[in-house]
Amino acid sequence: MATRHDTAALPLEEGGAAPGRPPADAVPDEKDQRRRARLSRRWQRDMRWSPYAFVSPFFLLFLAFGLFPLIYTGWASLHTVELTDPTDMQWAGMRNYTRIFDDDFFWNAAKNTLTIGIISTVPQLAMAMGLAHILNYKLRASTFYRVVMLAPYATSIAAASLVFVLLFGRDYGMINWALHFVGVDAIDWQNDKWPSQIAVSSIVIWRWTGYNALIYLAAMQAIPQDLYESAALDGASRWKQFLHVTLPSLRPTILFTVVVSTIGASQVFGEPLLFDANKGASGGAEHQFQTLGLYLYEQGWVNMHLGRASAIAWTMFLILIVIGIVNYVISRRLRASS
Repeated sequence: MATRHDTAALPLEEGGAAPGRPPADAVPDEKDQRRRARLSRRWQRDMRWSPYAFVSPFFLLFLAFGLFPLIYTGWASLHTVELTDPTDMQWAGMRNYTRIFDDDFFWNAAKNTLTIGIISTVPQLAMAMGLAHILNYKLRASTFYRVVMLAPYATSIAAASLVFVLLFGRDYGMINWALHFVGVDAIDWQNDKWPSQIAVSSIVIWRWTGYNALIYLAAMQAIPQDLYESAALDGASRWKQFLHVTLPSLRPTILFTVVVSTIGASQVFGEPLLFDANKGASGGAEHQFQTLGLYLYEQGWVNMHLGRASAIAWTMFLILIVIGIVNYVISRRLRASS
């Protein structure tokens, strides 16, 4: 059979059914050039200003609810102003600061804040470290345990505090009921000084231990396994591995949790407010567990002294700045030593 070689399609003639492609060296007309220039300028503006547009909501909210209240309370702290008439300000200078420093209730609240902070922070971080060390090993249903760790943190402060009020009840509380079996008389957890501070601290410990445990757990899982294998080959037990491998590797994380817990302890408010039997801001009948947060609330919203409350707020703010500076100095020294 003869083979045909003429089956290839012929090129389309000019003006045929399908238009031909424009030549590669065709120059766009003036209208097309203006359109491309406009799109190029729009693209440049979008690349330049889009990041600012994306972050602008945060800064707007910060200006409205962060920076403005900070500046306003600083200005109000230099005036005598009542909450009933916040527009009537009379210049007082540093009188509000000197007055709170001469107030015995302020120093009582500061000491209570310090003791509650120590009682709640030290056991909390120690327990969190232990729980994280246990969860760091392979356990069945480890995801379930991690979710359970976060359950107290997700629980409402009001609900948790009210439950602890029932647990620490003097006459019908479960804590006194359990202590009765070991020969301990009933303790008035809400009216005695140290028992009330321990009870308030227990609420803080219960809420934040799991949260810090997960932070420690994440840091432990980032430690290279080669360090543990080398320590095991040298004959180190698990306890020595924890002391000489885990703890040195966790120093930055431990410092972070200590600083965050200290800042949180200085701002404790909801737990002592709801633990008070009278549901007031006095922190007990004798102010035995009144914190700085409660003292600020009492001066501003109970006694209506907005200027004095603003001075207390700025004093607490300065305390937090000092804590931040101490954190910075310690972290620098740790980095230098390591």
